[in-house]
Amino acid sequence: MRNKNFGLAQVALAAALLCFLSALASRALAQENTSGDSITPLIYTVENTGASYPKPVFPTFEQLPIIRPLPDPFLFSDGTRSTSFSNWERRRNEIKAAIEQYEIGPKPDCSDCAIDAAFAPSSNGGGGALTVIVTRNNRSLRLNSHVYLPPGSGPFPALIAMSLAPSSTGPNYGSLPSSAFSGRPIATVDFVHDDVTQYAAGQQIDHSADPFYLLYPELCAGTCTGTLNNSGQYAAWSWGVSRIIDGLKIVAQQAVSPLPIDLKHLAVTGCSYAGKMALFAGAFDERVALTIAQENGGGGAPSWRVSHEIEAQRSVEKIDGTDYSWFAHSMRQFAGDNVYKIPEDHHQLMAMVAPRALLETGNTDFYWLSNRSNYVSARATQQIYNSFGIGDRFGFYIDGGHNHCATLPAESPAISAFVDKFMLGNTSVNTDVEVTPFPNLDYSRWTAWWGSNTAKFPNNWNPGDGTVVLSMGNNLTVNSGDNVFAGYALSMPGSHPATTVSLAGGNVQTDVSCPDGSSYTLRVPFPNQSYSIAANDNAWWPASNQNSPLVYQGSATATACSGGVTKNAYFSALGVSSGAGNPGGAGFQTTDTTDPLNVRFHCSDNGAGGNWSPTAT
Repeated sequence: MRNKNFGLAQVALAAALLCFLSALASRALAQENTSGDSITPLIYTVENTGASYPKPVFPTFEQLPIIRPLPDPFLFSDGTRSTSFSNWERRRNEIKAAIEQYEIGPKPDCSDCAIDAAFAPSSNGGGGALTVIVTRNNRSLRLNSHVYLPPGSGPFPALIAMSLAPSSTGPNYGSLPSSAFSGRPIATVDFVHDDVTQYAAGQQIDHSADPFYLLYPELCAGTCTGTLNNSGQYAAWSWGVSRIIDGLKIVAQQAVSPLPIDLKHLAVTGCSYAGKMALFAGAFDERVALTIAQENGGGGAPSWRVSHEIEAQRSVEKIDGTDYSWFAHSMRQFAGDNVYKIPEDHHQLMAMVAPRALLETGNTDFYWLSNRSNYVSARATQQIYNSFGIGDRFGFYIDGGHNHCATLPAESPAISAFVDKFMLGNTSVNTDVEVTPFPNLDYSRWTAWWGSNTAKFPNNWNPGDGTVVLSMGNNLTVNSGDNVFAGYALSMPGSHPATTVSLAGGNVQTDVSCPDGSSYTLRVPFPNQSYSIAANDNAWWPASNQNSPLVYQGSATATACSGGVTKNAYFSALGVSSGAGNPGGAGFQTTDTTDPLNVRFHCSDNGAGGNWSPTAT
């Protein structure tokens, strides 16, 4: 007589073995290696290779720790750390989940969708029309794209350009120069973003009737301001690009007039708001081999926290000054000094593209693009790529002297190099692209702590232009209702003429950790002030004694927990912007621009005085 349990065990073992072998086969199919490197493939055949990993458990906003430098991209949510590429798939999916949780909302995987697509070639050749129809819950969304095909039989690498409307004839390279593609057999495909959700050019309009939000009413934007679970437009637009790629896969196999697109060599591009769109699309779909994110500004490559740390209010796009049709409403809670509680940042958004290729650009003629923050974020991303031994797959090109979303002739070869290597497979091309106007900017201070488990800066921000962010250890106990006082003092050593020193946009911040594990930042603002220092006067102004009311230039009342503990305080002087997109000017200005100016600050609870910080010059 047959043992039924033994038979069931055999079936279970066979099923498990089949699942294991299927998983191996799936992974082999997913990791399309076009580089000859078995460890770091250039492209994948699925949208998200790590979809099976469980999402980390996210703390409440109050329980999120304060991290002032850039978060460590290799630090897992469970506290372990790994720089090995073999663990990157899991870590990448933690970053993906965090960006969805805190910034853009969910990007649906379309597992409950039906997708149909058709390609109709033009009667005169050279391309045709791609139509993709996505159906969910008896509603349909239609994507319409013009496809340009170069001469020949293909299959052709394809550039998907973020577009306001379908192109009519010829190739669509977005804002990239046609010279970068000259003589290269590259197809182009429109992604008409308004087919998904309408770009409103900064106007706050109701998007709940846009096609994506009709398909996913539970994720609506615009009128759904009362929920923290909506998906912003960058989640929706990224979803749309993924559906275009689904459609390309379908029409490549249609019986009549299949579209000859090389699905192993797809690229995405866009500029400005569409540059952010391309960056999110490339980060969230691993079937994209090359992402070219052009002059994308805040919300794209620049770091949210770096922009807040070093740029005056209103001078660049920050969390408290972005478009909340683009982002989920949940991101508003990180406005102002709360930006340091956001557990990820945009060096990690760019790193989600890894190990695939990414070229991102900036334009110093437009201050609001936050080019310095862009550079810091790019250098941090470069460290991640270098850690995997694939530094040639990431490049940045930050220059000026041209209009927004335009390029100088000198930039075209850099774009061509990335196209040649990652769309056409020419591995001999040099893609070590590092162009920056900030050779002396200390970008490493934001990443120096990586691997140490202690998120702190190694030095002050003091670029010598009159803006400073100074820090010091500051152990205080702060109770709810306490008045926290802060102030600063100035001196000019040695011989100097009579001088007037003014401060604009100054404040002190101290990070408070509460007994229940929550944390917050208390800001003590300073009024704009000026002091007259006599010739050769070396005294500290307005007083040398930190207990003097003269150096209690600001105060704030703690309103959160009792028994809160502070470890550090920060003095910030970034100046005041004269209007949106204008630089803030100097925090400190002096009529004597030759001789050094010394600055120190203090922060204390209920006027206890505290200690002076180390002096900065």
